[in-house]
Parts: sequence; C-alpha cells; structure tokens
Amino acid sequence: MTETASTLVRTITDQSVGTTEGGLRISQADSTTDFAVDVVPAPEAADQIVEREGARVFLEEQAATALADRILDAQLDENNAVRFSLALPA
Repeated sequence: MTETASTLVRTITDQSVGTTEGGLRISQADSTTDFAVDVVPAPEAADQIVEREGARVFLEEQAATALADRILDAQLDENNAVRFSLALPA
C-alpha cells in the first residue's frame, strides 16, 4: 500500500466507521477477476490484514491470493472522488 493509499484509506474509514478497528475490505467473486471494495467495521475471521500508518485493508481469502504481488495505490480525481488501483511493484 502506498503512502497516498494509506492516507485515503484511513480518512475514508475514520469518516465512515469511526473506529480504529475498521478498514476497507477487498473481496473477489468466485468466477470473475473483478474486486469489490467495502468499508467495514472489522475484518472477517479469514481475512488477511494489511496495515500501514494506521490504515487497514482486509483481503478476503481469494482476493489475498490474487493480489499477493500487487501494491494498492489511490488518488483523488478532479471531483475529489477516490480512485484505487493495483500495480506490480516497480
């Protein structure tokens, strides 16, 4: 997770959940390469937890496997909407 992503994840979860236990949960449907991102108050039991500078991202088991070699990045667009991206390390 990049510094920008950790800042935005922390901001989103602080505003939405209001607890340090919350985070973004990334999950993957069984038959697709699409991922869903949800703000949740806590991880599920089998989730892999990634933390950086107070930001918490919970990876559902299938998503964790698919994204093991990826780095989460984020940016704000011209309308202040957050856009997440997943990239290979440089």
